Amino acid sequence: MPTIEVGFPKGKKVSANMKGFTIETDQPLDEGGGGENPSPFDLFLSSIATCTGFYALRFCESKNIDMKGMKLVLDTKKNPESGMIEKMELRLTLPDGFPEKYEKAIIRSMNLCSVKKHMMDPPEFSIITD
Repeated sequence: MPTIEVGFPKGKKVSANMKGFTIETDQPLDEGGGGENPSPFDLFLSSIATCTGFYALRFCESKNIDMKGMKLVLDTKKNPESGMIEKMELRLTLPDGFPEKYEKAIIRSMNLCSVKKHMMDPPEFSIITD
């Protein structure tokens, strides 16, 4: 797995450098940030949606299914007491002409998302200082 090096460019911005890419984050205006980039939590949610979407894409490619019109939406429901997300719903709009016989199979494929799998069986976290 890659090492991720985090930088603190200015204000509430935090960047992550890995594999030659820089991922820039910021906090929303109402949280004291500049709102110029997604927040780290927004990227977390996006990683679940895009990972799941990748498996849908890969499934369609393997079956030569035209993806025109296909759409994936992630909706969340927060617990009003804790403020934590208690439910995530990934809703896949299938393209016109999608074979009904593959509906359960594409869902099984989407469940292979490694980000989701890590949430279901989370790693141990360790924070240390030098």
